[in-house]
Amino acid sequence: MATIHDVALKSGVSVTTVSRVLNNRGYISETTRNKVFGAMKELGYQPNDIARSLLRKQSNIIGLIIPNVSHPFFSELADQVEYFAYQAGYKVLLCNSQLDPTKEWDYIEMLKRNRVDGIIMGSHTLEVDEYLSLHSPIVTFDRKIGESIPHLGSDNYRGGQLATQHLIDRGCRKIAHICGNLKLQVLSNHRTDAFLDIVKKYGVEHLIIQTDMNVFDQRQYEILIQALLKEHPNIDGIFATSDIIAAFAVKECIRAGKRVPEDVRIVGYDDVGAARWLTPELTSIRQPIDEFGRLAVELIRMQVEGQPFEIANVLPVELMVRATT
Repeated sequence: MATIHDVALKSGVSVTTVSRVLNNRGYISETTRNKVFGAMKELGYQPNDIARSLLRKQSNIIGLIIPNVSHPFFSELADQVEYFAYQAGYKVLLCNSQLDPTKEWDYIEMLKRNRVDGIIMGSHTLEVDEYLSLHSPIVTFDRKIGESIPHLGSDNYRGGQLATQHLIDRGCRKIAHICGNLKLQVLSNHRTDAFLDIVKKYGVEHLIIQTDMNVFDQRQYEILIQALLKEHPNIDGIFATSDIIAAFAVKECIRAGKRVPEDVRIVGYDDVGAARWLTPELTSIRQPIDEFGRLAVELIRMQVEGQPFEIANVLPVELMVRATT
């Protein structure tokens, strides 16, 4: 196996010069740089990234922990984080916690061992103290865990307002709100706060349906919606806090013989790509997933470089009106 000394000998430069080329430090002429890379290619030399990270105290790796990689929102978020991380010179280690505290902790320990430059936390099954003890740059998504740790999310309250107001404006007079378990301390609960404020303001009949603690278990969505339509056959509006739940609502309404949107109007949340694949196309609250990815990476970079940053990062939402309303 070739060593850095072999590369130096082959290219006719010092080991120090090879090291400077590898770490992109100091002035190196293009001729010298080409000699070094040519020797590396010819010898099949692979730099020891771990050793280099120990030397530079920077790995150029970001850890991303999400609760469910198969969920459209988190898969799109991961895609955007990776895209912007790569543009900024980082690689991404993707960790799929599946809402398992033990698994999430194991991933955090792995990321620490790999000396990642920072961690983007999209899964929050552990207690806040576990995160605060990391002593590494962190960005949290949809959860506030400390006064000095930046968190990122959409304007959830405004999203809830837009969705509920839209259903009322479309003539809905009995609206069901299907959401995650409100015992989870997440910022997306503000969507439910807004829903309650708007229906109470207009005196609209309403009810709230919560999932169990495993909010990503899609098997429960059918059961919940079937029970809703059976027990409340006069429901004429549904506001779901994810596009997946909304898609199940469309399917179950059609299965129950209800027309969408003539009998039941449905609004989802996130505006993932699949919202436009459905028939009828899904009305949804758009979260700026691309901007989430860009800003999450930027907040890690700012912390690594000691630059000032905002703690609370709330991005605007938009109502995307389509065929389900």
